[in-house]
Amino acid sequence: MKNVKIFGFVLVFLGVGIILFSLYSSFNIFTGVNLAPEIFPLEQQVTGLDEKQTVSLLDIQGQMEQIMKEEMGKQLQSMFPPNFMASMLNLTAWSILSGILIFGGAQIAGVGSKLLRA
Repeated sequence: MKNVKIFGFVLVFLGVGIILFSLYSSFNIFTGVNLAPEIFPLEQQVTGLDEKQTVSLLDIQGQMEQIMKEEMGKQLQSMFPPNFMASMLNLTAWSILSGILIFGGAQIAGVGSKLLRA
C-alpha cells in the first residue's frame, strides 16, 4: 500500500513537471527568448530571373500570366516578412506538440492522484 502511494506521488510530480516544462518552453518561444523547433525548413529567397528569355507574339498570354504571378508575389512579400509561412507553421506545430504534452501530463497526474486515493 505504501509503494502504491509513493508511485502515485511520483506520477503526480512527473505529470505536473511535464506540464510546467511545456508551459515554460512555450512561454520562452512566444516571447522570443528561444526559437520554435524547425519542423518546416525556412525557405531560401530566389532572386534574379532569366534575362535571356525572348519575347514572341504567340506567348504573350503566358507572359502576362507570369507577370501577374510575379506582381502578386511581390505584393504578398511586401505584406508579409520573408519566411512568414514557415514560421507560422513551426509555431503551429509547436502549439500542437505543447498541447499534447499538457494533455499527457494531465493524464499522468490524474492516474497518480487516483493511486493516492486508493
